[in-house]
Amino acid sequence: MSENAVELRRVSKRFGAVHAVKQLDLCVAPGEVTALLGHNGAGKTTTLKMILGITAPSSGDLRVLGKPPRGPAARALKLRMGYLPESVSFYGQLTGHQVLRYFARLKRVEPARCEAILAEVGLGPVANRRVKTYSKGMRQRLGLAQALVRTPDLLLLDEPTVGLDPLATREFFRTLEVLRRRGTTVILCSHVLPGIEQHIDRVAILARGRLRAAGSLE
Repeated sequence: MSENAVELRRVSKRFGAVHAVKQLDLCVAPGEVTALLGHNGAGKTTTLKMILGITAPSSGDLRVLGKPPRGPAARALKLRMGYLPESVSFYGQLTGHQVLRYFARLKRVEPARCEAILAEVGLGPVANRRVKTYSKGMRQRLGLAQALVRTPDLLLLDEPTVGLDPLATREFFRTLEVLRRRGTTVILCSHVLPGIEQHIDRVAILARGRLRAAGSLE
């Protein structure tokens, strides 16, 4: 079993003639917060989707928490991961609390945990309002809540502060620090380094599907 929480060895992904990820070598240690940086189309989201098992690599070897994410252990692995996509969308007629209860059932979590998570992300006072009345920032917080509803061993965040005001952004990074202390492994995708650098351990920079640099900030 790999000692890394995530390990990609010469991983490539093609979509027809488009070579989205090319020979990617990347390892993320347990409990580490790694930023995956790059422009639009650099391959960041495709890499996350391969780690999640949503799409399979065209070639190379991928291990998540020691196992292939699309193998026999896929279902068990999904219960150990949380994912916040860049654009979140929920049923507008449901309340925030109802949405989170739905995800709690999917993740086999007791419904009682929902209230604590909603409070943790700052949605406690509006938990019983319909999602269609939420601002973009509030929907982003609800997206974070569903990613955390079952305390993940591996958390994948795709542009997590999009739509958040400065206060909500500070609260998000405060939550990230709590997870970091708990030992959660985090991969955070972003376009830019300023603003996140004090919250990460390592950085990996992608451009046109290739890894250009990786290591500590120093």
